Amino acid sequence: MKLQEQIKKDLTAAIKARDEEKKNALRVILGELSRLYKKELPDNEIVNILKKLIKAEKEVIEKKGEKEDSEFIRVVECYLPKMATEAEIKNWIEQHIDFSAFKNKMQAMGQIMKHFGATADGNIVKQILGQM
Repeated sequence: MKLQEQIKKDLTAAIKARDEEKKNALRVILGELSRLYKKELPDNEIVNILKKLIKAEKEVIEKKGEKEDSEFIRVVECYLPKMATEAEIKNWIEQHIDFSAFKNKMQAMGQIMKHFGATADGNIVKQILGQM
């Protein structure tokens, strides 16, 4: 099942279950998706939109000075792919990247992100490269 279909299905379930927090979060997501030109989006585009929504929510929380424990973020994160751990990223880099082929370590970033795609946070990859 496509991610967009799953979100719609979960919205229906949340409405039936009278789960206001989840219903509101899913409506925000679907509202964001409906503002785009295409009606059917590939999962990777939806994942990028979800990440932007989480980032925006975190910025709002930070500005308010609240602790980062948003139900909205928890709901949205359920639809993101399982993220690679630091250990998994570090292990893959050690096995597949030859740093002698690059002028500096950060130039390997593109190759690493191409491999991990949406399952790796670019900031974590930068941090790992800085430590190597």
